[in-house]
Amino acid sequence: MEIEVAQEKLARALNVVSRVAVGAKSTLPILSNVMIKVDSGKVSLTTTNLDMAVVDYVPVINAKDGVITVPARLLAEFVQNLPRGEKITISTDGVKVKTSAGKYSSTINGAIADDFPELPEINEEKAVIYKMGVDEFKAGLSQVVIAASGDTTRPSLTGVYFNTADESLFVAATDGYRLAERKFIEKVKSEVAAIVPTSSLQEVLRSIPEEADEIEILFDDNQVRFRAAEIEVTSKLIDGTFPDYRQLIPKDNEVKIEVDRNELNRIVKIAALFARESNRAITCETDAEKKVFSVSSISNEVGENKSEIETEVEKTGKVKLDSRFLIDALNALTEEKVKIEFALSSAPVLVTNAKSKDYRHIIMPLNV
Repeated sequence: MEIEVAQEKLARALNVVSRVAVGAKSTLPILSNVMIKVDSGKVSLTTTNLDMAVVDYVPVINAKDGVITVPARLLAEFVQNLPRGEKITISTDGVKVKTSAGKYSSTINGAIADDFPELPEINEEKAVIYKMGVDEFKAGLSQVVIAASGDTTRPSLTGVYFNTADESLFVAATDGYRLAERKFIEKVKSEVAAIVPTSSLQEVLRSIPEEADEIEILFDDNQVRFRAAEIEVTSKLIDGTFPDYRQLIPKDNEVKIEVDRNELNRIVKIAALFARESNRAITCETDAEKKVFSVSSISNEVGENKSEIETEVEKTGKVKLDSRFLIDALNALTEEKVKIEFALSSAPVLVTNAKSKDYRHIIMPLNV
């Protein structure tokens, strides 16, 4: 095997795939390697941790067919430190991998690819396939993953739920205390209900090339593949049942207000300073007589705080929330004005943009 490639192209590709490579102390040492494969002049770099695989197809100057695996992070760091603009040649002599660029050269002990795990296959003829713009994909996922759980004892909550309803594709995540939902694609023909690990989605977000305009999402019964430009990320799906979350979304709320998002974010952050010793609990309250929405917090140790925003208020109500959850929701919204709705009973609080209905964030109230 032999390839000749520009330093910056190889460095970028190795940086992407080496993140997935498992540490050298793994019980399966081959997982710390990147597989470099040349097939009919097409060069791919592949790493896997058995739950997820990343493939980067690298444009090269010249190539001779062959395959080898080499320690991913060592090769990535060596190439990263070479001068930009250099042409790099990688060739093999048995399992010895020689890498040279101008006055720089190294020989790395590789390993044959026979022991490298077999890569997951998706039958594209039978797969459910969606396509969307990269910018919309990134923005939508970033709004949702913040609500995913980190509790591995509840695996179905540690991912993002891709699901269809009303001929649209939605993504949703919840940790049991809050829930975020975003409409992803309208007017879809195929149905899907699949939970994708958050860790895999975060890797996809990091790996998408800047020049990519469109991303393709392929689902089969057990796996999902994300394809953008020369990058492919394939991940196992989480085997579990996602909660029937639409039943949690409040529909008839007595208290409804619209406020400036930045101003609300400011007073919530101020209230959060006084809520550190009280489980981040803040009180959100409407006053129909004064026409204000207030956010307050009390700490026996440091004192108390209360701030108000003037707004149209039809009904007086009060709810206690986790300040961090509300800040996360406000940061995920995109419009200048946001809408907050809640019932007078201890029902979930709905936070949305004032105009757009594509994104909904639900926060459970605190019983304190």
